[in-house]
Amino acid sequence: MAVYTNINKKDLSVINSKFKTHKFISFKGIKQGIENTNYLLKSKNEKFILTIFEKRVLKKEIPFFMKLMDQLNNLNFNCPKPLRNSKGNYIFKLKNKTACIVSFLKGKDKKTLNLKNCYDVGKMIAAMHSATKKIKLYRKNSMGIKNLNSLFNSIKFKSKKFINIEKFLKINFINIKKRWPKKLPNGIIHGDLFIDNIFFKNNKLSGVIDFYFAANDFYMYEIAICVNALCFDKNKSKFSINKNKVKNLIKGYESIKKISQKEKKSLNILCRGAAMRYFLTRLYDYTNTPKTALIKIKDPREYYQKLVIHNNLKTYKDYLSK
Repeated sequence: MAVYTNINKKDLSVINSKFKTHKFISFKGIKQGIENTNYLLKSKNEKFILTIFEKRVLKKEIPFFMKLMDQLNNLNFNCPKPLRNSKGNYIFKLKNKTACIVSFLKGKDKKTLNLKNCYDVGKMIAAMHSATKKIKLYRKNSMGIKNLNSLFNSIKFKSKKFINIEKFLKINFINIKKRWPKKLPNGIIHGDLFIDNIFFKNNKLSGVIDFYFAANDFYMYEIAICVNALCFDKNKSKFSINKNKVKNLIKGYESIKKISQKEKKSLNILCRGAAMRYFLTRLYDYTNTPKTALIKIKDPREYYQKLVIHNNLKTYKDYLSK
């Protein structure tokens, strides 16, 4: 979440004219995240999230995200529920951009996850993958490893901080694409399960937000994203993999849904691909985000370190034992 597009009281009146069942009385920009503009909206008794879609989200793909969240809610999976406006539509125009409003999910994100949290996240992912099997929707993963060429080519390697990074990236990118699995169990995945998208209430997992990278892809790729996002520890500016967290994440997942040997063998290359994806997106944002945006830019060097760590691991067991 972030704020690129500023709204005012007049815009709030426009929103209220479109949603007759709710009267929104206040709004506040949300700084976290990097993809879309987000505001916390309040009515007299409830809270909601207004999202204005920016950058990487194509207008034609937004109905997929809305239907997915709505149907997940109907299957008792805890995530934001999109509101329909007076015309019965999920999406509407605001400031000449596409926007939507979803329900507010109670709870909040944690700064770090303990082993029990990792186990619970694993269970939640497996429950979500099981639920999405019942949902007949499809979206190609626009951030899948084979679709990152244009992003790679658009990055400007001007900063002194990233000397020699371009060569390192090219070698890794070619190698990862070459070794990428062709056939693994697949379906709809969340695709962006970072720590700030997972909510806890009273130390219990309460739900998941931000489905705007959800797509059809390998289930194991979701786990690889989570290994990168949730299973590393930070000491000052140094990152190290926490294999106990990886073990608990997978144990939680397998308590509901088994992982095949073929999937396990692919964990390393999928982890490398996930690290590459976030390294590229952060490098792009680092060099292209407008200075006027109310946003906290994430340091790309985190994913340089993580990619190097994955390059020094090989087998599934390497992720589980010290």
